[in-house]
Amino acid sequence: MREAGGSKRRRDVRHLVVTWLPTLLVLALLAAGVGAHRYEWGPRYLPWLAADPVTEPEAVLPPAGLDLPDWSAPEIGAEVVDGSRAIAPEKVAAAVTPELSDPDLGRHVVGAVTSLTPGSETWTSGDGRYLPASTTKLLTLGAALATLGPDHRFTTRVVRGEKPREIVLVGGGDPLLASKPLTIAEAESTYPARADVSSLALAAADALDGRGRVRVRFDDSLFSGPTDNPAWRKDYVPDDIVSPITALMVDSGREPDGDDRSDDPSLAAARAFAAALDAAGLTVAGEPQRVVVPPGTEELASVQSAPLSEIAERIIDVSDNEGSEVVAHHVGLATSGTGSFEAGAAGVVGTLGELGIDVGGDELYDGSGLSRRNRVAATTVLALLQHAAGPDGEAMRSLVTGLPVAGFTGSLTYRFAEGPAVARGMVRAKTGTLTGVHALAGIAAGRDGGLMAFVFAADKTRPEDMYDAPEALDRAAAALAACRCSRGPG
Repeated sequence: MREAGGSKRRRDVRHLVVTWLPTLLVLALLAAGVGAHRYEWGPRYLPWLAADPVTEPEAVLPPAGLDLPDWSAPEIGAEVVDGSRAIAPEKVAAAVTPELSDPDLGRHVVGAVTSLTPGSETWTSGDGRYLPASTTKLLTLGAALATLGPDHRFTTRVVRGEKPREIVLVGGGDPLLASKPLTIAEAESTYPARADVSSLALAAADALDGRGRVRVRFDDSLFSGPTDNPAWRKDYVPDDIVSPITALMVDSGREPDGDDRSDDPSLAAARAFAAALDAAGLTVAGEPQRVVVPPGTEELASVQSAPLSEIAERIIDVSDNEGSEVVAHHVGLATSGTGSFEAGAAGVVGTLGELGIDVGGDELYDGSGLSRRNRVAATTVLALLQHAAGPDGEAMRSLVTGLPVAGFTGSLTYRFAEGPAVARGMVRAKTGTLTGVHALAGIAAGRDGGLMAFVFAADKTRPEDMYDAPEALDRAAAALAACRCSRGPG
């Protein structure tokens, strides 16, 4: 009897496994997909999946399963790619209106397309202003490049403290400062190069003869104001969606486990520095303390970031929220002497206005696009792209070179699965995503050789359309790449 009962129980268990296991696996996959989309787990935890943003598309292996059209030699006398060719608005409308009319895009859809020549004819749809989400980063990085210059580097220093054997780590607002140096393998696949506090600690220890007892202090006073933007959703910082923004952050404010974010990134950076000093042979006494060092304090060691042009490409490629906020604070410092969220946003708008871009209706409250209070005219973004791609935009050229390539790099690596296959590699664009908000802004090369700047956005979509809405925008951009939308023959 016991054997019969055991056999029945085993049959029952097998029945439950066969019946419910496939369902549970499907639910788990769906949950993982939603989480990956909502919190951008790919760029956050699998950074090696993003291709080098400055590597040309033909040098980057396409994602698995990507279906590209067969290549054919151009016809004799075929048009070359030309950003000066004016668009034909009626052709643009015929190409993109069917996709922008997709009901998955919701009640408020904005579209704008023009050539890369400033002042050229523009096709628009919708009221023109939209909630920009992460396309805000284009404005932030454009203003920073114009204000600071593409060769600008950010310096992290170690100086002597007020007391003997006291040293101070001084934050210089390096957006990509790391806690440790990259391994050789990591360095080969990471762009751009990073400065790190461990290498800085070795240099400081050498300046102190590599022995003795020290106390570590840290100074993050370069930035001021709140570290959590009042214009953000209140759960963003507490729920580790974004780090508090300070002038002294390592690893974008993430804890060593990579999952959580520090409540005090400056203190975390000082602790990493102190641990590296200890590893270098110094004896570190006590917990690091926050101070403000006076000007002219003796410097013991320093490290510099990569040039801003390379940092901009990285931030745009992976849509780095912390990096763009740090850079926006620097725009505030350069334009008003204050490194804060408010000063940074005002500095970005003011700088774009000084470039001749009409920013009269624009409202910015941050540098990353996390704020739902931001409102930007599509024509503002078009004008910025025209300037960055034009003869006077050399200082901010990395705004264009950093744009992800459709189907190949960055945040567009696994997008553009739908629509004309010719768009893959022929569209470069910055994405923007918040709950109910989807945007795409960049440059498309048409079939007749015309280069077009475009902005497509929908900021009142339904939660259930979180996948279908961006696909509709991808199809609209792909339609531009498949279109002969220039005036004249072609």
